[in-house]
Amino acid sequence: MSYHESACEGDEHIQLHRGILSPSLFKNLWAYVEVTKPASVLLLIFTALATMVVAAGGWSFPPGLFVTAFVAVALGCAGANTLTCYIDRDMDQMMERTKRRPIPSGRIHPPQRALYWGLLLMVVSLALAWTINPLAFLCGLLGFIDNVLVYSLLVKRRSPLNVILGGFSGGLPALFGWAAVNNSLNLTALLIGSIVVLWIPNHIWNLAIFYTEDYKRVSVPMLPAVFSLEKTMRCTVATVVLMYVCSLAVYFVGGFGLIYLGIALVLGLFITVSNVVLSLKPSRERAWMMFKLSSPYLFILFLAMALDMLLT
Repeated sequence: MSYHESACEGDEHIQLHRGILSPSLFKNLWAYVEVTKPASVLLLIFTALATMVVAAGGWSFPPGLFVTAFVAVALGCAGANTLTCYIDRDMDQMMERTKRRPIPSGRIHPPQRALYWGLLLMVVSLALAWTINPLAFLCGLLGFIDNVLVYSLLVKRRSPLNVILGGFSGGLPALFGWAAVNNSLNLTALLIGSIVVLWIPNHIWNLAIFYTEDYKRVSVPMLPAVFSLEKTMRCTVATVVLMYVCSLAVYFVGGFGLIYLGIALVLGLFITVSNVVLSLKPSRERAWMMFKLSSPYLFILFLAMALDMLLT
């Protein structure tokens, strides 16, 4: 083989590697990550893992269980989000907030690829959950049914109660975490799951207040799109108060210490008072601020649960 032939093959080899590692390929692959809504997935994973620590009374479960539960919850939440993005692809294309998502922007094309991707993630998640125990599997399955079937397919475009009826799926990762450790559920587990369920209306309705015109454009009866801002805020405050009560009830029934109690008291009071102020002086800008604060609140609250169990 001549030097020239060897050099040509070397150039082809370099070009092949450049093709494999090209920015366009990375963007194509990233679209399949982006369609899973990784930010929301990470938050729900954390609620599940923190609840595992609470259920075990510390870090007393096998590392293999932790890894399996982590992957199962991650793939489950990612799969559910992907399937809901596929279902909502028509209205996502018309909404300012969502038109740049991978499916409406054409970065995942044809859209059926997202459907297959979501179904694959769902199947693998449920298979992993089954290896943990049947109750963990049931929690995962119910999460898919409520989020994909009840919320996205049945009520999101039909009822102002869509967030309430579809919000139960938000609490199931936490229940999954408890079931993974104990293969049972008790009052503490149900209260922890209820915190997430009651957090969801505050999170979604404040976002919907800011994007009310988007929801009106696609005829989705999100609460702010069909009722006045004042009525929407009264409903939001009601769910926030219930969430605050649940977060304190967890202390009394769950065997927590002062770390959790202090953080739950202060954070819950701040979120509750802020939403009351918003209801008295409603505005899109204040609603957006409350939306941005809602995720850190949930993260810190569950972090406080885990730290309380680990340190006390």
